[in-house]
Amino acid sequence: MSATVSSVTASARQYLAAHEGANQIVMAAYGQPYAPAAASLRSYFTAHPQEYQDLRAILAPIADTERQCDVAALPPDLESAYHEFMAG
Repeated sequence: MSATVSSVTASARQYLAAHEGANQIVMAAYGQPYAPAAASLRSYFTAHPQEYQDLRAILAPIADTERQCDVAALPPDLESAYHEFMAG
């Protein structure tokens, strides 16, 4: 499971490094309370649906691993944000 999370994290970082706007909004969200961060992310990715789809595809192996192992693969603070992002 940790290998999946590490691989997905590396891929997501690589993607964000190549997409400045997405990187800026994701990094800014880390420093915000949950509600404003969620609203900022939702607003950005609604306006940039291809980037949203790209990141969903990159992050999908985490959900697959969680289903297969029946455990949360991420720390609690990231787990809820991850599921909200994946839900759209």
